Amino acid sequence: MKEEEVERLNKLSEYEKNLYLKGYKNIAGIDEAGRGPLAGPVVAAAVILPRGCMLEGVNDSKKVSEKKREKLYDDIINAAIAWGVGIIDNNVIDEINILNATRKAMHIAIDKLKTKPDYILIDAEKKVDTNNIPYLPIIKGDSLSISIAAASIIAKVTRDRIMREYDKVFPVYGFEKHKGYGTKAHVEAIRANGLCMIHRKSFTTKLV
Repeated sequence: MKEEEVERLNKLSEYEKNLYLKGYKNIAGIDEAGRGPLAGPVVAAAVILPRGCMLEGVNDSKKVSEKKREKLYDDIINAAIAWGVGIIDNNVIDEINILNATRKAMHIAIDKLKTKPDYILIDAEKKVDTNNIPYLPIIKGDSLSISIAAASIIAKVTRDRIMREYDKVFPVYGFEKHKGYGTKAHVEAIRANGLCMIHRKSFTTKLV
């Protein structure tokens, strides 16, 4: 691993290092993918990495190519002490709104961790049911915490895989390419074909 990458990962691990110094041992990072799309679920992931874990290339999922994310997904799962994923579908999003759906997905991801964390770092979100585990919301946490960055990759890859499967069922919308986000092509496909069963009606009322 190049010196520059070691330095970047050390900087990305500062929140975790400070918590280790305070006596915490199992620190989970949490992030979500899919708040903004017009279709599909919102997915949250929780990841506990071993102390001192230095996974080359781990970063905010938005800064990593799709091909690299797929490789990092396997690297993270193989290295993690524990990981969990929460998935909330479009129907529940329409019922309880995207903010509450995101919080619910995060809570499910925490519950699925086989090792209970003693501290949680969350990307931005302030009101999450963490089962009374102390937590810290960090604005742009996926760029500032290695645990949150790892969670962002797990969440993003999981959701992208789901949307690629939906593309096979509903090929006219192009989910393979835009993953449900409101691109020009997606909006045009909605106007031409109407909504399908995975569209978020609360997001698309003005499009049909």
